[in-house]
Amino acid sequence: MTVLVLDNPELIAKAAIAAGFNPAAFEAGSKRPHRMKFHYGFNKHSLDTDDIAFLEQHAAYLRQHPSVSVRIHGHSDNFGTADYNAFLSRLRANAVARILMQEGVAESRILMAHWGASRPLATPEDHAANRRVELEYLTLDVARAL
Repeated sequence: MTVLVLDNPELIAKAAIAAGFNPAAFEAGSKRPHRMKFHYGFNKHSLDTDDIAFLEQHAAYLRQHPSVSVRIHGHSDNFGTADYNAFLSRLRANAVARILMQEGVAESRILMAHWGASRPLATPEDHAANRRVELEYLTLDVARAL
């Protein structure tokens, strides 16, 4: 086995850029926000101002990374009928999508899933933990590398 060691930083940088590396993605303001779950009060589908601030950070990240899409997973607790819980989880996901679009994320980059109470995060009795929206980032970069 042959191992090639390059100790020319300029050559490595040029090769990385030619391969599609985006140096701007590593700037301080372009890190992906760490918070991916947003919780709701009982029978609510609107977010508080702290949650909206985090979603604005997600929107900024998505605007800086046009190859990344997001899937929004809406969930509810197990109070009420299955139909109502599915409806409530759809309202929650739509509220998050609306904020992202208002912040400049294209609708075509937003996918939504509405799970109702069928995918609890915690035990079904932990109602507060199950009333949530989760964000999932989707990218084709890994597929291209393989």
